[in-house]
Amino acid sequence: MEHRGWNKKDTGSNEVNMTPLIDISLVLVVILLLATPLAFQSSIGLRNTRASGKQSEEESRVTRVELDLVSEDSLRVNGRLIARADLGARIAPLLRESADRTVVITCADQVSHGTFVAVIDEAKHRGAAEIAMVGR
Repeated sequence: MEHRGWNKKDTGSNEVNMTPLIDISLVLVVILLLATPLAFQSSIGLRNTRASGKQSEEESRVTRVELDLVSEDSLRVNGRLIARADLGARIAPLLRESADRTVVITCADQVSHGTFVAVIDEAKHRGAAEIAMVGR
C-alpha cells in the first residue's frame, strides 16, 4: 500500500521568521533614543539671575539658623557672638521667621559632648524642624 500524499523527504521550513520582529524592535529603540531628550528638555526651568539674585540672597539668610559653638559658654548665632544662656531667646524669633526651620550647627574641638547635645536639645525645644551638623 502506497500513500501518495505522504512524503517523508519533503519537509518545509518550520522556523519562525525573526526578521520583522528585529526590524520593529530596532525602530522602537531609535524612536525612544530620539524622543527621550525631548521629553526631559521641556522640564528645565530658567530664571533671570538679575531679577532673582537679591531675592535668593535674602531667602538664604532667612531660611536657616547657623549656630557655631565656640566654647562651653559662648556661641555664634548667624555670626553674632552670644552667651549660651541666651540661646533660647535668640533663636526662637529666628526660627519663627524661617521658612523651613533648619538649624546648622558647627562645634569647636574643645567643646564637650554634653554641651553640644544641650544646644541641639535647646534648638529642638525652640522649634527647629531639621538640624544639620557640620563636622571638620
